Amino acid sequence: MAAFPERSAKLNPLNEELRKLCDVLDRSPAENGWRRLGQIVAEDRRFRVSPDELETCSLKVLQTDGSPSRMLLMLLAERGCTCGHLMDFLHALANAEALHCLKAPALQITSQPQSVSLLCGHNLRLSCRAAGQSPVLYQWFKSKEEVPNGSSADMTISGVHVKDGGFYICRVSCGESFQFSQWAQVDVLDAVYYNKLGQNCQSSDGHVEAAVQPRPQRLLAGATLHLECGAAGSPIPRYQWHRDGAPLPGATRRKLTIPNAKQDHQGRYRCKIVSGGKRTWTNEVEVVIAQSALVQISGAMECSEDDIFAIGAGSADFLLNSVPEQLCATDKVALLIGNLSYQNHPRLKAPMVDVYDLTNVLRQLDFKVVSLLDLTESEMRSAVHEFLQLLHKGVYGLLYYAGHGYENYGNSFMVPVDAPNPYRSADCLCVQSILRLMQEKETGLNVFLLDMCRKRNFHDDSTHNVVLRVTANIVFGYATCQDAEAFELSSSDFTNGVFVKFLKKRLLDDEKITVVLDRVAEDMGQFDATRGRQALEIRSSLSERRALTDPVLPGAADLPHSQQWAKAHELPDGMYVDFECGAQIKLGFAAEFSNVLVVYTHIVRKPSELSLCEAHVTDFPQELDVDPKAMNRTDPEDTGVYLLSSNLPQHCLYTRLCSLQKLKDDLAFTACLRGASPAMDADDSVCWTESVNIGKPLIARLDLHRATRQNSCLLTCPMPHSPTAHNRHPNPRPDHPPDRESGRLAPQHHCLDLPQGVRMAADAAAAAHGSSIPIEASDDMDELQTAFIESLQLQQP
Repeated sequence: MAAFPERSAKLNPLNEELRKLCDVLDRSPAENGWRRLGQIVAEDRRFRVSPDELETCSLKVLQTDGSPSRMLLMLLAERGCTCGHLMDFLHALANAEALHCLKAPALQITSQPQSVSLLCGHNLRLSCRAAGQSPVLYQWFKSKEEVPNGSSADMTISGVHVKDGGFYICRVSCGESFQFSQWAQVDVLDAVYYNKLGQNCQSSDGHVEAAVQPRPQRLLAGATLHLECGAAGSPIPRYQWHRDGAPLPGATRRKLTIPNAKQDHQGRYRCKIVSGGKRTWTNEVEVVIAQSALVQISGAMECSEDDIFAIGAGSADFLLNSVPEQLCATDKVALLIGNLSYQNHPRLKAPMVDVYDLTNVLRQLDFKVVSLLDLTESEMRSAVHEFLQLLHKGVYGLLYYAGHGYENYGNSFMVPVDAPNPYRSADCLCVQSILRLMQEKETGLNVFLLDMCRKRNFHDDSTHNVVLRVTANIVFGYATCQDAEAFELSSSDFTNGVFVKFLKKRLLDDEKITVVLDRVAEDMGQFDATRGRQALEIRSSLSERRALTDPVLPGAADLPHSQQWAKAHELPDGMYVDFECGAQIKLGFAAEFSNVLVVYTHIVRKPSELSLCEAHVTDFPQELDVDPKAMNRTDPEDTGVYLLSSNLPQHCLYTRLCSLQKLKDDLAFTACLRGASPAMDADDSVCWTESVNIGKPLIARLDLHRATRQNSCLLTCPMPHSPTAHNRHPNPRPDHPPDRESGRLAPQHHCLDLPQGVRMAADAAAAAHGSSIPIEASDDMDELQTAFIESLQLQQP
């Protein structure tokens, strides 16, 4: 970072701060711009500037990169003008913005921490330096947590472990001023993968070593291909995977994952590693993908191509009957619904975070996950209908719901966001009715995780008679006991509900699902805030040792239901948009949930004749939930993207599109470019527009809005609609996530006050800005300013 010039220093127009000053003076109005400064200087006999010289300065505007102010400062520099003299002239000019360019700030970070990749057991050191007008204080954070004893300019950890990897940031304060450093990524390579022979793959000068080598793979088509490599160094090395000698587009991370691998993906893989201008290659490994043969599953069996039928219902029966030693699933499917933006009832916050976190965990368990937010009654029924289409014999089916709910006569009801007040069973979805339909599919395991209240609904006097078959392998995990409330933590930031707070830590355990839930119940029982007020209840007819970690039989990706699931999760391809002026922008897309799409734009080519070039997107379909005030923002969190923000590319404009399930036609919008040339007035600009059509993205492909399924109420509720269900006038849905300062919640999903002793510590000054934690998905990590989670507290119901 450039240093601010001293008063006695001679002028150097190439100094970074003086260049900023020139930019300010060039665009300032005539009364306090560069020409008026020249007139003030001309009155000083030491640095006389003639009218002809001022005219020479003005001619610089005719040049592409010409600057009258820079020409004027060069004249002053030749005549011995110092920075102190210039500051006196700027005081006389009365241009506060120009004068600010030469004033040193109260606090300035002079040295940023650098990202590093290192091996387990090595010592980590991150450094940050700052200069201030009073003593400077430091505090290091790992993600949102303070680093113990991290209150000096150097943060050190002796003998790092894998758990020490992550993102670190330093808060520097000086008096009342504070700044955050850049994020520094620390990548710790597990020593287990280190080349035990000590023969590290190195470049010719030995500066880059591949500490983690990829391993050969033999797998069946439809399985997930995982390859991993890694090297130590600072800055963190860059990676590029190659197959059969050709680079793989987009494969620029040290972990390469290819879901639903096909025979086209087999070949010889290796990775090029670049660090500090040096490069090396990993070992080349062979990946073999068989089309139909079964690979060995946990040592239980191995079949040849002649031993199995063609992929289909018959092969599923055969595979199930052929693996006696290892319980397997023919597939794993999960439907996650989080309702928070209720129209006629208190809004919630935790369901969004809970669904997001569980999606990530279940995907690690090879579940096909559909994650949806804020569904109306008809949309919930359509979503359940699609979920049932993914089930067949031997599938593990999991339904998670977070939102308002109730229980009458042993039947649980999930409340849609458009439910009237009060609501009855005809306005909601009956969980037991869904289970009955799942039983007809002969699923291998049915898991229901219901994060909702189970209080009696006295407005609903109907009695359901859902006839369930006597079958095994049914598990219910209720977030709370019968006739009790479920709670979410009240915070100005987004946090998990009490149930998922402990559930997500246990789901990856390789244990019987009921054992996992028992452990979650024990964890919840130790939580002071809800002890005696909320307890997990488990109901099970599990007759086998079924676990969520059970393997999936190969070939599931080729089944029609898997293709239907994949259809609902296809992101639009990134695209380039060209404008008549010669500018080009890139449009990218990311999925936060199955019905929430993030659009980001970035200018990749700017014509040299344009001094101003700005791009944005607009004119989205009216049925989508898009907050006009939160479109095209430079910070993803300003658009409502709180959970995916760190996984997005930087230096873009972001727009969040919600409720894709409402989209009836293709998603078409307008890309706009605004530009101006130096010859134009400051307020003048030219706009160019291009139409963009990306088809139906993600869940929109399934047309959940179709009336033929909206009216299929018997799918999930044995009772017809009540008259009130047909004559609703719901309030408009909010166009943004829950307010960070929302108040109490209704009895269907309570908040609690945390005792002072268990509140999480956080920096109150920083908490006002929200939180954003980057992850490895970013290819180029630039300065990412953020703040941290506010103190958690719970409200009394």
